[in-house]
Amino acid sequence: MSSIIGNRIIKVNKLLVKQFGIPPRQKELPDSVDMIIATILSQNTNDKNSYKAFQNLKKKYKSWNELLKVRRTTIEKEIRVAGLGFQKSTAIKNFVKEIYLERDIISLSHIENMDNNSAILELTKYKGVGVKTASCVLLFAEGRNVCPVDTHVHRTVNRIGIVNTSTPDKTFAKLNKKFPLKIAHQFHTNFIRLGREVCTPQKPSCGVCPVKIECAFDDKNEFNSKMKKERKFMLLDSVNLEN
Repeated sequence: MSSIIGNRIIKVNKLLVKQFGIPPRQKELPDSVDMIIATILSQNTNDKNSYKAFQNLKKKYKSWNELLKVRRTTIEKEIRVAGLGFQKSTAIKNFVKEIYLERDIISLSHIENMDNNSAILELTKYKGVGVKTASCVLLFAEGRNVCPVDTHVHRTVNRIGIVNTSTPDKTFAKLNKKFPLKIAHQFHTNFIRLGREVCTPQKPSCGVCPVKIECAFDDKNEFNSKMKKERKFMLLDSVNLEN
């Protein structure tokens, strides 16, 4: 990463922290398998519905080993609230089956001593696990200084002009060449809030944007000064919570 990108990340991060604060983290990091399943459930839906689906699975099954014996359709029924039931149940079933066949245990302890690139390559070899899901495991479960890139992060960092890339995976690669130390979690989490509440896909609220001073977006919507209602609940920072 060039020093220019790194310096811009630091500047924008300070503005986001001033607006949103430093996002809280769970005192005890969740299990990496829990995190990979929660992240699969989080795709293309809101955090509250994803959390309900995750809790449905945790209440139904004492361990992920039980998923080896149940039908995919049974998993789909438990996670219906999260949407895309067929795709998500298929990805979850494939993951537990593949890792068990390979390692005789459903565990990701083997990635603990891998570097970030090796760990992502290891995780993305499982069907249904992409770079975003793998990097969420590294950040939220492994506690590493890695910034996952979802649609919100991809859209906003490109609008602002921190990077200029065409896909979330390319944005991830460019951002994470040498991410500034110790701020990946707050940067990632606050950027999701920015994308949800301010820098929305249509009609962004540029009039109240906390990073407007650093933004290179040409089509600023200066007249929109309404920030969307806050949605502070973040699934991947709540995986250890109990109902």
